[in-house]
Amino acid sequence: MLLEDQGKRLFRAHGIRVPEGRTIATAEQVPEAAGPVMVKALIPAGGRGKGGGVRRASGTAEARAAASALLGARVSGHTVRSVLVEEAVTVSREMYLSVSIDRSLGLPIIIASGSGGVDIELVGGPAFHRWTVHPFLGIREFHVRELTAALKLEGRESAVGDLLRSLWAVFTSLDCELVEVNPLILAADGELVAADAKVVINDDSLFRHPDLELPEPDGDGIEAAARSEGIVFVPLDGDIGVIANGAGLTMATMDALSAHGGRTGAFMDLGGTDDPARVRRAFELMAASGQKVVLINIFGAMTKCDTVAQGLLDALGGLDRSPATVVRLRGANEERAREMLLAKGIVAFPELEDAVREAVDRGAGK
Repeated sequence: MLLEDQGKRLFRAHGIRVPEGRTIATAEQVPEAAGPVMVKALIPAGGRGKGGGVRRASGTAEARAAASALLGARVSGHTVRSVLVEEAVTVSREMYLSVSIDRSLGLPIIIASGSGGVDIELVGGPAFHRWTVHPFLGIREFHVRELTAALKLEGRESAVGDLLRSLWAVFTSLDCELVEVNPLILAADGELVAADAKVVINDDSLFRHPDLELPEPDGDGIEAAARSEGIVFVPLDGDIGVIANGAGLTMATMDALSAHGGRTGAFMDLGGTDDPARVRRAFELMAASGQKVVLINIFGAMTKCDTVAQGLLDALGGLDRSPATVVRLRGANEERAREMLLAKGIVAFPELEDAVREAVDRGAGK
């Protein structure tokens, strides 16, 4: 997910009007303001408004105070390293507009609502309008006509069409999963203004966009360290860490934990690896994340169970203190791996259900 200022630069480059603004990293960099401005925390997450990350200031002094309060603070679980200071547009009406993927249909979809802003999630389903888009044909005239009517913007068909085609251009050219404007403002001067910009790019397509600079993970540095070593680490709010090989197996492990009353605190996807050093590093990072229990679930095909076992043993041998560890191994060299672990007092379960129950029990202190 790009930061708001990055998304707005893309919008501006595609002809979408956005408020004039400036990104700053210190309160002293806040420019002189002739009128009201918005001061926004730049973090890769939504919900900033409710989290106190968006503030209105009447002038320069208030803007600098707001920037000072936000910089270095935690908003929606992220440390604020920079803020966007931009003009406060006089609002006639707020709306919602996005282009995303309908995964049940496997098609791009336009979603729009005549309501927008921080409470958009409270708007009922009937208030949202949806149109699928043929990926080869793109935006058609009927999309423009029906969207204009749905948003009650009669007489502004040309502006709506330009905006929709520009959002589609951003969505397709950058391999996006989501391009969202919330709120889309009908300004007092009658123009449509993107007051926010949320752009989520498919991670698997990033090699095609080398000029894009994704926000660095923050917090305690574990996400950044994992990414630098090619390991996917995602923090959650439970207390059982999951290490597995492959996205599908990782998700299935988390589902099994949930079904047995456990809560995943973080997960790592090792992918396919036969490198004990990589396994060791993954466990060290998971241990550093403060999980009460670590559940390792390996299905060895290309990945050999004994190399995973060796990496785990190397990690445990180098840690002064380690979390409770539960292991499930199936596949290539699993018997050898079980022997290696058992010699160090670790039982490797052959069945996932048994391992999950053990992890949940240990997490509960049983």
